[in-house]
Amino acid sequence: MLNIAVLLGSTRDGRFGPAVAHWVMDHLAQRGDMSADLIDLVETPLPTVFPVLGQPPAGQEARDLLAAVSPRMAAADAFVIVTPEYNHSFPAALKNAIDWHSTEWHAKPVAFVSYGAFSAGLRAVEQLRLVLAELHAVTIRDSVGLQHPWEPIEGERKAAADAAAKVMLDRLAWWGLSLREAKVARPYAA
Repeated sequence: MLNIAVLLGSTRDGRFGPAVAHWVMDHLAQRGDMSADLIDLVETPLPTVFPVLGQPPAGQEARDLLAAVSPRMAAADAFVIVTPEYNHSFPAALKNAIDWHSTEWHAKPVAFVSYGAFSAGLRAVEQLRLVLAELHAVTIRDSVGLQHPWEPIEGERKAAADAAAKVMLDRLAWWGLSLREAKVARPYAA
């Protein structure tokens, strides 16, 4: 079984992200090769003030906030990031969660489910690919972009989204298993 951390990046009031994240969780629940852990950044906020480089976070509250998220990310074999597109980019809370972690991303595959209006969140995904490359993550080419997901997704539109999710998760499974096996044979050089 691959342990998949589903990172829900939206923290706005009235956000649509939980509906999209639960759609992803439903797809993961149908698979026999993956277990899923939903990390919702509203339920698990992280500190926004970073310590001096190389120093631990200052204060017990910051350490407690990180303790609620960091071990879960470290335990993940792979990630699915669920993100909206805000102003042609991804949310600040998601960038904060990414920046608090480094080795947790190393040599792990990352898939994306984005949503938004016309662009379906794809501009946010393109920027996330650049950020995660710096952290030695392996981003999956196939992603799911949901255009206007607040409108009913049914018929051909639902079939297309479900098919895209299956392909994305199949490829995430391949990369997750391959990278996990590679790290057992040879530790990743960071």
